[in-house]
Amino acid sequence: MTRKTLVVTISLLILALFAGAALLYRGLAPSEQHAESIHPVQDSSSLVRFHSPVVGPATAPVTIVEFFDPSCEACRAFHPYVKQILAENPQNVRLVIRYTLFHQASEEAARLLEAARRQELYLPVMDAILQAQPQWHDDPSAARAWEAAEQVGLDVARAREEMHSPAIDAILKTDMQDVQTVGVRGTPTFFVNGQPLREFGPGPLRALVVQEVARTRD
Repeated sequence: MTRKTLVVTISLLILALFAGAALLYRGLAPSEQHAESIHPVQDSSSLVRFHSPVVGPATAPVTIVEFFDPSCEACRAFHPYVKQILAENPQNVRLVIRYTLFHQASEEAARLLEAARRQELYLPVMDAILQAQPQWHDDPSAARAWEAAEQVGLDVARAREEMHSPAIDAILKTDMQDVQTVGVRGTPTFFVNGQPLREFGPGPLRALVVQEVARTRD
């Protein structure tokens, strides 16, 4: 192979890598059209419902609302960053989860999480099923998610009895109605004190939270 041919080959490989990275980012991130369609929400009832799972103190002055799909790869990627932001602001920030059911296994996994909440295992089960997500996110039965949940202590028999309760039906129905009302088209979609996250990424999310924490202290 001549030097010229080698240079051309390396250049093509570099271009291919950049193209692959760009496609991956577009696959995980909401589109620009989606980001522009989301506006600050004046009626907070469509963001936070009394039934919504909450992580962090109820009196926290800053609320992150995450429209979350348990089958979504980008939600899985964001999860450790969201946990880190909460750990950095233990008294000032809370997280509210809203279910967004866009994939084949999403409803099954959301019902699993709600059943786990009844057993006070919501966060351990969320961590476990997200870690195992590549093995089940295209499986409507989410079988590997159930296996992962059982490994962290979930009573699976009880959870399967409770997952189709009218209360859980109502939670998922209301959340999907709010998804439509707010205009959520991709996950995760974040709001911080009603302000939508315009620039997708862990850094912009942290920056918006820091801004809101500072504002509430003024």
